[in-house]
Amino acid sequence: MDRKTLAGRIQSRLGVPAECAAWCRIGKIPTPPKDVHRAAGDGPLRPALIRPLGALGVILTGLLSPLLLLLFLLSKVADAEEWLKASALERARARVKAREAKEGKATVRARGLDQVFDGDWNKAAGQFLLRWYSHSAHPTRALVLTQDRIILAAPPKRVSVRQEERLRVVADIPATEAVVEDPLAELHTSDLLRIRFRDGSWLTVVTEETRGEVHMHVMQQPRPGSHRRTSAD
Repeated sequence: MDRKTLAGRIQSRLGVPAECAAWCRIGKIPTPPKDVHRAAGDGPLRPALIRPLGALGVILTGLLSPLLLLLFLLSKVADAEEWLKASALERARARVKAREAKEGKATVRARGLDQVFDGDWNKAAGQFLLRWYSHSAHPTRALVLTQDRIILAAPPKRVSVRQEERLRVVADIPATEAVVEDPLAELHTSDLLRIRFRDGSWLTVVTEETRGEVHMHVMQQPRPGSHRRTSAD
């Protein structure tokens, strides 16, 4: 395992036999029924607030935002000039790319991938989601696939820097209980993955990379019925 990769670094740090890994996050958790939330321990449904050092960075960013806006507008002017100079073929390619992006977003909505989970709080995915921030208050997770497990690692608390150095295993799911899928593998390149549990429930995670090493690993696995991890939706 190459230690330069995230999987290699996690394997070295945590002793986890990682085959691949990716940083990921989830969308906003919808408000669950009060009785269901209470039965799950009334855990937090949002990541912890950013620490003072991180808050200072947010404030500084806010102070710099007018300058950033100006730079953004200047870059758009430059882009427009480049567009006017571009050949007809280049403009056609750009239009195709924009159309594909629009179609990709439509597919995401049609397949429910813009939703955090399947909507049933009583099934495995819903119950797992209710405890997501109880496991770690940090907003992102390292999603790690091993030969027989799905592992999520994160700092126990929210941090602004050195998150990788503070990783701990916060969830360990046997491959008999859930699989990781790329539900758009045969349609579009995306940053989405789906964790599907044995009872059919699922939750969607968004990776930092578009079609990163976890996507590629999942796509190389055999079809349903012949292996535990699939790329079919």
